[in-house]
Parts: sequence; C-alpha cells; structure tokens
Amino acid sequence: MKKRVLVVDVGGTYIKLLMSRCNEREFGSGRGMRPQQLIAKLKENVRGWKFDVASIGFPAPVRKGRIMKDPKHLGKGWIGFNFNRALGAPVRLINDAAMQALGSYRGGRMLFLGLGTGLGSALVWDKTLMPLELGDLPYPDGKIIEDYLGIPGVALLGEKKWKREVIYAVVQLKKSFIADYVVLGGGLVHRFGRLPKGIKHGRNENALLGGIRLWETKRNSRELKWRVL
Repeated sequence: MKKRVLVVDVGGTYIKLLMSRCNEREFGSGRGMRPQQLIAKLKENVRGWKFDVASIGFPAPVRKGRIMKDPKHLGKGWIGFNFNRALGAPVRLINDAAMQALGSYRGGRMLFLGLGTGLGSALVWDKTLMPLELGDLPYPDGKIIEDYLGIPGVALLGEKKWKREVIYAVVQLKKSFIADYVVLGGGLVHRFGRLPKGIKHGRNENALLGGIRLWETKRNSRELKWRVL
C-alpha cells in the first residue's frame, strides 16, 4: 500500500503543508517561532487530512535526520527536538532547500540554489543528495553571500543590480561544482524572466515531490532509493 505523505516546508516567513497538488495550506512563521508552536499550528491546520508519514524540510543544517543548530530566521529550541513523538507518525527530516532540490531533480549533476530569506543550496547526482550551506560563504565587507543574494540583497543593491549579482554568483557556483545545470528556486525566483543557458527556474511546489521521494524505496526492497549525505 502506498504511503500517504504529509510534506511540511518550513520557511523563515511561511510554513507550507502539502498532501497533493490540490491540498495545500500555510501559516506564518518568523523569528519567534519555536518547535512547540509549530507543532500546535501544524496539527490545527492538518485537521481532516489523513497521512501515514511526514517529510519536513527545515531551514537549518540537518544531518542524519537531526537538526544541527537553531535556524537563523526562527526561534530557539530546535536542536534535538523529537518530531516523530510530537506528530505521532514516522518523520524524515531534511534541510528545506535539499527537499526542494530533490523534487526539482531531472537527472545529471544538478546544483540547486534557493533565493529567499537566506540562500538555500544542495547538490544532487546519481540517486545521491548532498545538502550544502553555501549561504555562509564570505563576501566583501564582512558579509556573507546570502546577504547579497537573498531578500536583504534586494534592498541593499536595488533590483537591477541584485539580479546581475545573482546571475554572476550562480554562474561561478555552477563552474565550481561542475554542475550540468542549476535550478533557481525560492520565493525570489519569480523576479527573473529569461535565465542564461544552464540555469532553470525552479518551482516551490517541487518541495511536494521532494518530500514524497524521501520515502521511495528500491523496487522489491525496503532500502531507500535516495541516499542523503
């Protein structure tokens, strides 16, 4: 029997809940959001939905299903939080950009970059998903790259200059990771019309497919199809 997967895409501004392309709900997050508040709001918003398992994309470094540090754009208390117990269902926890990357993948070697509150990033190839933290790369004047490519960069540079900065950085990162192509996702990608060759528009709804893929197994086996590093 196919698992019914609840996908939770946690962002610094909104938290999206998805069960299918027709079932989507959201509620606000922000710097005051703590795990207990998230769970309470989540349970309130999924009333009437029946799910067997859940995939959670979370905006912080995640390793082996564990949050490594509190996120920059939410409250405190996330390290070691037990989502399985809180939701009463099996949960696969992954970085939010990595989940969207997994849903965006169409073969080859793909670099995903999410333009939003910060800069999400992941690399996907050959059934392997590697979450990255490129947003912390150093930039001039003591800044980091997400200060320029994420939401703060639009206000700092103005939209026209910000777009040039994004394209320049994305082209350089594509070369650095020897990627066949780059998928640009996140809430700011809609500001771009045509993109250079080798750079594609992502879609936020790809997080749904990514969350479902996390539970896929190899044919006639219980072994997971995707390896998450």
